[in-house]
Amino acid sequence: MSEKKQRGYMRPVLFYGFSTLLVLLWLIPIIIAVFTAFKPMDEIMSSPYMWTMPKQWVFENFVHVWKQAGMSRYVYNTFVITVVSLIGTLLISSLGAFALAFYTFKLNRTVLIIFISGMLIPFQMLLIPVYRFSDTVGLINTMHGVMLFHIAFQSGFCTFFLRNFMKQIPFSLIEASRIDGTREFTIYCKIILPLCVSSFAALSVLEFTWIWNDLLWSLIMLQSDNIKTVTQGLANMQGQYVTNYNMTAAGSLIAAAVPLTMFLIFQRYFIDGMTVGSVKG
Repeated sequence: MSEKKQRGYMRPVLFYGFSTLLVLLWLIPIIIAVFTAFKPMDEIMSSPYMWTMPKQWVFENFVHVWKQAGMSRYVYNTFVITVVSLIGTLLISSLGAFALAFYTFKLNRTVLIIFISGMLIPFQMLLIPVYRFSDTVGLINTMHGVMLFHIAFQSGFCTFFLRNFMKQIPFSLIEASRIDGTREFTIYCKIILPLCVSSFAALSVLEFTWIWNDLLWSLIMLQSDNIKTVTQGLANMQGQYVTNYNMTAAGSLIAAAVPLTMFLIFQRYFIDGMTVGSVKG
């Protein structure tokens, strides 16, 4: 075998070998969490090796966390907040993207820059203004207050994302519909939205994961235990179960199961939406 052919064989071997190593390194914390969630507390305290498989698989950890630690209530609250925030964000951002993509007006570029600029502001800089404003208008300790702020802060990125996608739609479709006398909202509903299914799916997966895993705004806005989110529940669980690592790991796996299921369901659309426009022709 020639030296050139040997190099040709070595490149894919090295590439896939290195990629496999990275995947295994990334999976190590997840594997440890799974093993810890199924271990009894006595086994965890008696062995310093967290990565070993459980000698006794304990499924009651998940039942205890779900019922007695309140994880069922936290998951429900987070699901409601996430779904409502996601629907509101996609609705508002898609209307804004439609206007920025297919309407010509003087401040078109300026409005787009404002949306992009809002994405660059760290959320931590807005903690005090957001809290004082929420306290003034009565949004503190309410689920709809968290929903409104998620919609407000996620709309910038979503509008920018959808506007770039809509720009690839031939403008002749819009012109032909307008010549036929079709109303603008009908064009938006009947033409634009069906063509943006893949981008909506990709954006939904991203936004669902971001909102579901949010802890910052929940800590600021929510105080009552009956309306707290799953991330707050996990944070409180670390205080409630100081040494019960199996309970914390079980709660973390339950919290991760919902966005993981969301991604698996919309995986095909997610990949299609993220790769649109990467190949011409």
